[in-house]
Amino acid sequence: MRQTRLRVRVLDSLAADEVVAELYARGADAEAVARVVARGLGRAVLLGPVSLEGAQALQQAGRAAGAVCALTRVAGRSSPDLVEVVMLGPMEALRRAADTLAASTGSPGEAGALMAAALAGFVASPRRVLRCGRHALPLGERTLLMGIVNVTPDSFSGDGLAGQVEMAVEQGRRMTAEGADILDIGGESTRPGADPVSLEEELARVLPVVEGLASAVEAPISIDTYKSAVAREALARGATIVNDVSGLHADPEMPAAAAEAGAAVIVMHMRGAPRDMQQDPRYADVIGEISDYLEEGVAAAEAAGIGRDQLVIDPGIGFGKTLEHNLEILRRLREFRCLGLPVMVGASRKSMIGAILDLPPGERVEGTAATVALAIAAGADIVRVHDVREMARVARVADAIVRVVHEPPESDHQWADARG
Repeated sequence: MRQTRLRVRVLDSLAADEVVAELYARGADAEAVARVVARGLGRAVLLGPVSLEGAQALQQAGRAAGAVCALTRVAGRSSPDLVEVVMLGPMEALRRAADTLAASTGSPGEAGALMAAALAGFVASPRRVLRCGRHALPLGERTLLMGIVNVTPDSFSGDGLAGQVEMAVEQGRRMTAEGADILDIGGESTRPGADPVSLEEELARVLPVVEGLASAVEAPISIDTYKSAVAREALARGATIVNDVSGLHADPEMPAAAAEAGAAVIVMHMRGAPRDMQQDPRYADVIGEISDYLEEGVAAAEAAGIGRDQLVIDPGIGFGKTLEHNLEILRRLREFRCLGLPVMVGASRKSMIGAILDLPPGERVEGTAATVALAIAAGADIVRVHDVREMARVARVADAIVRVVHEPPESDHQWADARG
């Protein structure tokens, strides 16, 4: 395990059997699971690792608030001294438990504060504004599309336009006409097994395209890089977003580079580096460990002066994950909303789709459409795609289904009086 710091996460289980499976997978006993099922299910919160003494304090607060609690083992550990607590109940009960714990000292107080923040982030309205330089992108009204403009010779998807500035600019113009809200320009392939390129080569590939598109389209330009020197030059030429596949972990100067330009930052998770990231990636708790990594990147951004309204998180589909990891991330995508930030998903044409359909990248449009629709249903704010026209249509239908504002009807009836 990378660390044992206290972690709190709202579990996005959509059905009772999924909660039961989660409890059994973490070693809860049959009696505790039976109590949970008998009591009924609301929302579940995972807290830990904590000592047995700390777990008792969490259980007491949860039960006093009307929640059901179960002790489980820590993911990937069999330590007799550390456990996790799964607390289940209506949101109101969970909030009461969080408030009670937050008023305590030590580990229970920390758990309460983290629990309150996780619950608030999980249920927060998706309607907000992403500030990126001179642009302000409304989020939550509909899903935003980020169009991919690869200026590499070795893109996994076969769409690299290295050295073809005019074609890359034209591609960007076409993508915005088809519905792209953001254009993401990358000059170094991050496909599995890819070798890094020199700073000079990356700059030569991306800067003419950034400059050309910044003057050709109104959409914000994102620079896909983990090098602060590339980010600084691209931001000076019109880019207003930094899409860092290392999640601000690779280059300590990256947060300052983005902050000085007033740029937005996409903090992505990656295990290892592109060259070796797919060499037997393992996680004890894939959602928890990705969340920890993203939190570290967000903390680095905030320490540099980047506001939370300038940040987006991306769990990094395909970056140091097996097929099973990627599927679990998409299934449980909503759990990342506990971090209280907009979420981007980039599964377009990736190998997970190829593994399921046994198709090359150019024939993965339908598979990509499935990931886009399900990501939107799970709360994604931005989807990063190659096939903008097709995915804009998918997003439009998915948005019509899931992005419904439920307003109370106008009425003069006094419900409080009617209830007595």
